[in-house]
Amino acid sequence: MRIHITARHLKLTKPLRDYVEEKVGRAQRYFDHIVWAQVVLEVEKKAHTCEIVLHASRQTFRSLARGQDLYAAVDLSSDRIDAQLRKFKEKIRNHHKDFEPTPMVAAALNGPAAEPRFSVVKNVPMRPMTKSEAAEEMDRLGYQFWMFMEKDSGQVNVIYRRMDDSYGLLQPVHKRK
Repeated sequence: MRIHITARHLKLTKPLRDYVEEKVGRAQRYFDHIVWAQVVLEVEKKAHTCEIVLHASRQTFRSLARGQDLYAAVDLSSDRIDAQLRKFKEKIRNHHKDFEPTPMVAAALNGPAAEPRFSVVKNVPMRPMTKSEAAEEMDRLGYQFWMFMEKDSGQVNVIYRRMDDSYGLLQPVHKRK
């Protein structure tokens, strides 16, 4: 984990830097996916503040604390970050503890159901078109897939958009015995 320390209106001494690195480094105990940390130490008159921002994968943690001196502010801010990390880790750990599967998942876990349930049935008028015309029609309508009749062969095909923004084509094949 990289730790970036910024000092505002004060000189950052080696003991203070070591203390901050030790306190922020403790966060690795709770959450090992921390990419980098940013610590801002600031002194304004008699107010000593410490802000810690931890950047983890898909998550950012932030704490701001004021203390009588910088060491107290670092302690308070570090304790708050540790509490946030503990809470987040417990949330992840307990996320699936009281898992009650949805009816669809329960049916999949328990085996095949007696009969599939269709919520929508659409009648689609098909006219003969080429693959490129089908792709244009699908894009025009904003669909992810489109069923069409191939102009040359007269077969029903399905064109679909892949995750890499290319197209896929499903063609029927007669199974030989």
